[in-house]
Amino acid sequence: MSIVFEKPSYWQRLKPVFTGFDAPLVIGVLLLGAAGLVTMYSAGFDNGSRFADHGRNMILALMILFVVAQVPPQRLMQLAVPLYTVGVMLLIATAVIGVTKKGATRWLNVGIVIQPSEIMKIAMPLMLAWWFQRREGQLRVLDFVVALGLLAAPVGMIVKQPDLGTAILVLSAGLYVIFFAGLSWKLIVPVLVIGGAAITAVVVSEDRICQPEVVWPMMHDYQKNRVCTLLDPTTDPLGKGFHIIQGMIAIGSGGVEGKGFMKGTQTHLEFIPERTTDFIFAAFSEEFGLVGCVSLILGFLFLIFRGLIIAADAPTVFTRLLAGAITLSWFTYAFVNMGMVSGILPVVGVPLPFISYGGTAMLTLGLGLGILMSISKSRRMMQR
Repeated sequence: MSIVFEKPSYWQRLKPVFTGFDAPLVIGVLLLGAAGLVTMYSAGFDNGSRFADHGRNMILALMILFVVAQVPPQRLMQLAVPLYTVGVMLLIATAVIGVTKKGATRWLNVGIVIQPSEIMKIAMPLMLAWWFQRREGQLRVLDFVVALGLLAAPVGMIVKQPDLGTAILVLSAGLYVIFFAGLSWKLIVPVLVIGGAAITAVVVSEDRICQPEVVWPMMHDYQKNRVCTLLDPTTDPLGKGFHIIQGMIAIGSGGVEGKGFMKGTQTHLEFIPERTTDFIFAAFSEEFGLVGCVSLILGFLFLIFRGLIIAADAPTVFTRLLAGAITLSWFTYAFVNMGMVSGILPVVGVPLPFISYGGTAMLTLGLGLGILMSISKSRRMMQR
């Protein structure tokens, strides 16, 4: 008696590739992406091909998401050390032979111009998650010291470029991993407060005007001016304070329901600077008002909540730490961007996830989402 094995169909062979994605996470990303496309169409209406380029960047990010989601977390863990090493080497090369634009040396020409600091947004949480996975069950204080050293080296090089916005994102991603690994927030917060006080020892005179000429350790002149501008943007309303003032005017003029799609006067009369990138939240707020802002914030909260659920259900220390850090990185993106546009934080170059224009940032988001999907898929397969 012969046994005949039926050859599986093409769909049966391809089905694992297209199934296993976390549906709530996909829905949340698509809704935020749709909001980004609508906003970009209005904000970039008279700004060349920004809308088309933004759509192309989203498609590329989705392709990266799909590909990375097929990579098992075990393989991702194998890539942690090489990716971190390459990222640090590229940062060193940038400091030595990097391309300088507008006083900042952030780019490296390797046939194409790249920004190595963007690599560290993913390489940093990967590396620290790998480190704590290796130390599972035998964590000591020295292990946290080593982790802080792995974090401090690239962050210091990024600050030196200078690129404070990216440095904040890389630093926060690393601190999230260290926090989830077991270091108490009671130890993290004092260090951040002391470090922030040492770096940004803001001196205010009797008339409440910030004095940027005071020497603040480790801060460049433009960073000092941003802190001063935050305290009182009206001291230079047509110069350094212009961004914050116009952003707050646009947000306030939107009212409760907004002026309507394509009807934002601050946006279309070009009063909002960088209205398709860092200050796109001001353009969104003007046209969609308080209702739109609350909806957008709820969308980000849903995405973050879903990511934390994936992190909580992750099967290993590595995947749990990595998923948690990537998810809370989105919170940092959104909080810092909305805060600086609203005038409660200094202006730094941090985009609004899925909304702001920017190819590198969008691809980095796609990579992070792909990793989160990979972790979610691995958990589902283990449950079967």
